[in-house]
Amino acid sequence: MSVSSRSGDLARCRVLVVEDEYFLADDVAQALSAHGAEVVGPVGTLAEAEALARSRPLDVALLDINLRGELSYSVVDILRDRNVSVVFTTGYAETVIPASYAHVPIWQKSTEIDRQMDDLIALLRGK
Repeated sequence: MSVSSRSGDLARCRVLVVEDEYFLADDVAQALSAHGAEVVGPVGTLAEAEALARSRPLDVALLDINLRGELSYSVVDILRDRNVSVVFTTGYAETVIPASYAHVPIWQKSTEIDRQMDDLIALLRGK
């Protein structure tokens, strides 16, 4: 994975998008594509997310925690074993996330997409 030195450039960065709200998933995927990222997904079920997490080359994953009543923590475990960065995209407060996942950065769903892209670039540059 290579993040260009130009601000906002996610060229060749493979990003798994796991989100069960269609319009939000589409907005995030479009923003990532506009920044040059290769979007994997988006997918909205735990089974699809786990399958892609195991099988696709990835640099980072943006994970909704609650996927139609199923929690995505198993996807974090798969990606951690593969050394893939993860960011939770959720409306949940940090206090309800299990301590074993406290290291995962959180983006509140109300956060503007442009700010999320800047945060993602900073995360990947710090890797």
